Amino acid sequence: MFKKFLKKYQFAETIFTIIVIGGLIYGAYYYYKKTTSQIASLYSTKLKTERTLSSISTELKGLKNQDQYKINKDLEGKIKNIETSYDQTVKIYEKLLDLKNQTKNTKKLDDLFAEILSLLSQRNYSSAEADLTLLGRQIDEEKQKIAASFQIPANVKESNTPPGNGFSSQVVKSDIGDFLVYIVAADLNSTRVIVDSASDSDCKSDCPVLSLGDYVSRSGAFAGINGSYFCPADYPSCSDKKNSFDTLLMNKNKKYINSDNNVYSTVPAVIFNGNSARFVGQSLEWGRDTGVDAVLAMQPLLVSGGNVIFNGDGEPKRGSKGSRSFVGASGSTAYIGVVFNATVAEAAHVIKTMGIQNALNLDDGGSTALWSGGYKTGPGRNLPNALLFIGK
Repeated sequence: MFKKFLKKYQFAETIFTIIVIGGLIYGAYYYYKKTTSQIASLYSTKLKTERTLSSISTELKGLKNQDQYKINKDLEGKIKNIETSYDQTVKIYEKLLDLKNQTKNTKKLDDLFAEILSLLSQRNYSSAEADLTLLGRQIDEEKQKIAASFQIPANVKESNTPPGNGFSSQVVKSDIGDFLVYIVAADLNSTRVIVDSASDSDCKSDCPVLSLGDYVSRSGAFAGINGSYFCPADYPSCSDKKNSFDTLLMNKNKKYINSDNNVYSTVPAVIFNGNSARFVGQSLEWGRDTGVDAVLAMQPLLVSGGNVIFNGDGEPKRGSKGSRSFVGASGSTAYIGVVFNATVAEAAHVIKTMGIQNALNLDDGGSTALWSGGYKTGPGRNLPNALLFIGK
């Protein structure tokens, strides 16, 4: 009986051993297949990586064989040519626009400018630069011809004294020559000076503008003149700041404009209050008092205490002949006017000759406009601000 049981047990053990060994063999085989597959995958990845690295290595060698310094220098030169040509073209075009405010006879100059644009489109920078230099010279020559041909009308009275009140057209004989002057005088005891602006707040671009006549009409003024320098919309250099200005003013609504960027401004200013006017050499000397009638900052200060302050600064526009607008005062009399065919420095000498104690330059050129019962000169461009005389 025991032997029979033992034989059955040995048989079962044998079967169990075979099953265990078979399982181990199968497991080993499965692991082998899986490992082999992973190795094959890794090997494939290795081949791909090697090919990628080989390709990168080839590109790197190619780049190393190129003269990158030379390429960068060539590119830098091209960019500089473009920037230089653009800047020069903009300056010449704006000079041409200024000339058009003096004469309509600019066809030859317009044709040359069109040729320059064609050269620039072909990237022929050297030829374009040469023609731009030529055009600039021709514009200057044309301006000189206009200045030389300017004639003071024969029927204008000669007087070195400004009018006591109202408008006067007169020839002032100064130590530097004879000059035609249009001037309006107003007694501050019966006249209030204000600054009107198309906007009641700061404006950086696409700013509102009005004609001088519109400013006069809406404020009920009897006289007025163009105000501070601004960036004309037709100037390419003003594309991102059209009709904006950055100097200080307080308008008729007691709103200070451009106050934040003029806290430390060295731009001169005039302040009108009651029957007096105060001229300061720097805007920073003035606070933000809204009890006064008007504040307008501009440059340069021409005359102070009866003495000429400005004798030129090398700035081409101020050094060329043109119509020069100004605001001035002596005691309780305020003046606005235009000195024709003069540099800014010459205008200062003319104003001193007239005995006006203090005077500040205003915008000029294509923005020049003077109103007294109608336009005496202008209207010129539409303006972001204007200085006006109104009755009290």
